[in-house]
Amino acid sequence: MELELRHLRCILAVAKRQHFARAADELGLAPPSLTKQIQDAERLLQFRLFHRTRRSVSLTAAGEAYVPEAAAVLEQLEQARKLGVLAERGQLGEVRIGYVASAAYAGVMRKTVTEFRRLHPRIQVRLQEAPMDEIPMRLVDRQLDAAYVRPPMAYPEELQATGVYQDEFVVALPEDSALAAQSAITPKQLRDAQFVVPEQEFGTMEVARRGRFSPLIVQRPGPLVAVLASVSLGGTVAIVPGTLCDCVSLPGVIYRPLAGKPIPSEIALLHRRHERSRVVSAFLQYARQE
Repeated sequence: MELELRHLRCILAVAKRQHFARAADELGLAPPSLTKQIQDAERLLQFRLFHRTRRSVSLTAAGEAYVPEAAAVLEQLEQARKLGVLAERGQLGEVRIGYVASAAYAGVMRKTVTEFRRLHPRIQVRLQEAPMDEIPMRLVDRQLDAAYVRPPMAYPEELQATGVYQDEFVVALPEDSALAAQSAITPKQLRDAQFVVPEQEFGTMEVARRGRFSPLIVQRPGPLVAVLASVSLGGTVAIVPGTLCDCVSLPGVIYRPLAGKPIPSEIALLHRRHERSRVVSAFLQYARQE
């Protein structure tokens, strides 16, 4: 026989009440049953916990040393139970969120993550910028739990994307470009342009399709800031999300809308199709609602 939680509860009840009958009533036990539990505990511990007379109950020196530690053990176990309940409910844990830089410019990620953290203070949300072409496998390998990306993009069938934001593509061009005087630029006017292409090339290819030309791509620097830095040096243009107009300003770079039907620029949340984690599922549900 080993010391069990029931023994600890009996010891603490008697120590608190310093009276067997009242402690038994608190525990819902018959007094003889409580007495036996204390006797069993003392036998297992190999020391006496209480001085007992007909009129009083008090802790022995061993009991004085033992009871505070036993109370701490029960408190720790109760705290562990509460944390387990929170985790089961999806209110405790960690969510690892990847993102491409342009998702941060749009503000949708900031709004969702900030409010989710406020609503779920026990959930750690960790953010990590990542190249878009690496994100799908990081999700499959569970290095990430979700990621803000710019569709369209290829990803395995076990993943799925949920749209969370949409704007439209615009043209970024040098301020000394001959096209800078135009209030809007048609795709055909970009026929002879040299393009710098971000990691999401959909906008560039759609402009070329509408203008009926093959784009002359001279650089693929990846992140949008690097794309705009190339444009600022002159001689090139780039098709970028319209959100950059309000939040990224580089010397020598201006933005102009594309004439005609808008070309949508979307941000989506990419995640595993069948998510097992309640914490991750809680974040995904909140992000979809937002």
